[in-house]
Amino acid sequence: MSQPIEDLDEVLKNHKLSKEEYEDILRILDGRHPNIVEIGIFSAMWSEHCSYKSSKKYLNGFPTKAPWVIQGPGENAGVIDIGDGMAAVFKMESHNHPSFIEPFQGAATGVGGILRDIFTMGARPVANLNALRFGKVRGDSEINKYQRHLVRGVVDGIGSYGNCMGVPTIGGEVSFDESYNGNILVNAFSLGLVKSDEIFLGVASGIGNPVMYVGSKTGRDGLGGAVMSSDSFTEESKSLRPTVQVGDPFTEKLLLEACLELFKTDLIVGIQDMGAAGLTSSAFEMAGKTGAGLIMNLDKVPAREEGMTPYDFMLSESQERMLICAKKGAEQAIIDIFEKWELDVAVIGEVTDTERMELFWHGEKVCDMPIAPVSEEAPILDRPTARPAYLDEVNAKSVEDYAAVADQEAYEKLFTSIEVVDKAWVYNQYDSMVQTNTTKGPGSLDASCIRIKENGRALAISSDCNPRYCYIDPRKGAALAVVESGRNVAMSGARPLSITDCLNYGNPENPEVMWQFAEGCEGIKEACIELNTPVVSGNVSLYNETNGVSVFPTPAIAMVGLNEDENKVLPSSFQHEENNVVLIGETKGEFGGSLYIKELFGETSGKLPTFDYSAELRLWELVIEANKEGLIQSAKDVNVGGVAIALSKMAATSGKGITAKVSVENSKDIFDESQSRALLEVTDEDIEELFTIATGLGLRFEVIGKIGGDKVKVNDVSLSMEKVKDIYFNTFASIIEQDL
Repeated sequence: MSQPIEDLDEVLKNHKLSKEEYEDILRILDGRHPNIVEIGIFSAMWSEHCSYKSSKKYLNGFPTKAPWVIQGPGENAGVIDIGDGMAAVFKMESHNHPSFIEPFQGAATGVGGILRDIFTMGARPVANLNALRFGKVRGDSEINKYQRHLVRGVVDGIGSYGNCMGVPTIGGEVSFDESYNGNILVNAFSLGLVKSDEIFLGVASGIGNPVMYVGSKTGRDGLGGAVMSSDSFTEESKSLRPTVQVGDPFTEKLLLEACLELFKTDLIVGIQDMGAAGLTSSAFEMAGKTGAGLIMNLDKVPAREEGMTPYDFMLSESQERMLICAKKGAEQAIIDIFEKWELDVAVIGEVTDTERMELFWHGEKVCDMPIAPVSEEAPILDRPTARPAYLDEVNAKSVEDYAAVADQEAYEKLFTSIEVVDKAWVYNQYDSMVQTNTTKGPGSLDASCIRIKENGRALAISSDCNPRYCYIDPRKGAALAVVESGRNVAMSGARPLSITDCLNYGNPENPEVMWQFAEGCEGIKEACIELNTPVVSGNVSLYNETNGVSVFPTPAIAMVGLNEDENKVLPSSFQHEENNVVLIGETKGEFGGSLYIKELFGETSGKLPTFDYSAELRLWELVIEANKEGLIQSAKDVNVGGVAIALSKMAATSGKGITAKVSVENSKDIFDESQSRALLEVTDEDIEELFTIATGLGLRFEVIGKIGGDKVKVNDVSLSMEKVKDIYFNTFASIIEQDL
């Protein structure tokens, strides 16, 4: 073991460790000063990215159990029962900092990382989604140009990796706000299918069992990535490019197939992806879960660069690597599988009963520390919180405080909003149909769906968050992200079951940001309890801040639901002319955080009203049950931009016009964003039976028009179908490609 570190203050600063944390380290090491390898390990494992030290306090109360939940938070991904011995494995993760620094590789490796989380559990990935937030892309400023560059790079990275892996990207969301000018958000979701009795966990146990390394060789790429992702951006952050990993989807495809072949055998105890903090996190987490010890010989780790040190091997975040705890005697059989797939494989250590991590370098011990305090006892911080000062000002405003705008002008402004128009430029770069199970793909509105070949059912998935709502009311906004994702799933005829989340916030050292985070967690807890949709996995991304400016609170929620019949996936665009369009729910003139205020007046302001979960659940019940009985032809929720924009989207995507008359108190209420509303397409024959169900559920309903014609007309606003389709399908590409 080497001598104590010189220039300790500088080393601690570079590793984002506080003096208090160093005192803890000395206590854990029984008073011995750590060497540089051990400092690196503590730095990575106690980083915000790996330890959740600022957020764990607020995550502990999340509801995580239900009869259909097989595996909740704490593993690589969550698992729910989807019937007939099948399970869905899913998770969402962030790759924000790397994607801002190097958009292509940052986004690509984000996809690669989330895919490994899924197939590490024994599941074959069958569907990807992404939730992307960028700054302002409209305009000619340097910021606008750079944001367009980021959009192009991120989309290219996602498409390149996912397409090479043969996993369809079936949906997602893209939104824009100047709060993301200095810190974009790239959240990746993946879902896989597995037999319920063939799930693998990330554990190491059994004294003498070998520890094996498989996948790509280790290089210096990504060195310090977990620590980099646990800090704010400054002007110097571009120098962090070396901390962004470089992905190779072709190697990952081989790794996926090799692992799935391995899982059909009885050769291993556990397996863990080497994600953030690489070999360090995977080894400590696997042993920490069981109380085991590990010996690892770092000189046996396959290397692709000369002169690498123990520090490099432990902290590298090179991609496409796994750590396996094998059964003793199974080594050669495992080596044969991975060599067949032309992947590196090596026995690098074994499980011990010491409860310690012992690392060797050519026979010399370079690390000796207890595992539990590092993996299970990272500091849990109780950071100060303070209600943000800006809330008083933004909550005091209402839509009446702004100048009147003619409804037709408002309609055209809203419909041309980059938040509204179709993002085909994005999703056309993704293969959405590979594996041939996609039944409702990108661009089809609301949730995306895939069939489950094994049992004739379908899964519906929706990723949602309205950052404007979260800015004016962090608690209700986060709750409504859960609600909206659930409503979208219900609109496809599926019953919402569980969520995964990706909680993107600013600097936790700012008490106002910490307050936003705490409130957001409370909102998610409340909504998940009320809607009976537990949290099964997730991710926290803090320090999304540049030069002191934090992003809007953005708790992205991905909801997964189950449709009992793959043939009854409900579309969200008009199906047949002359069918009726029915508005379910109440229009109350609610404009807090609305697109109306943002697009017309350039502000995010107002209040969010009290929310009725009962009305939401009754709406879900109506759509799900009416769909089972074949009473509705299509369904779309009413959300951003109100009834007028929802009808316009349904018309644009179907190519069919609509003339609608909506009962509203004020003419602008056709743009309001009242919750728990939906537009249902119903035939003349079925309308009475639908109304009977709606009346029994206590839901308000109104026939507002019939499908058909050559225009979209909602009360006094209208556009020709030719104009509607041109705006909807061509606006986005014209903005993003204007520099090319």
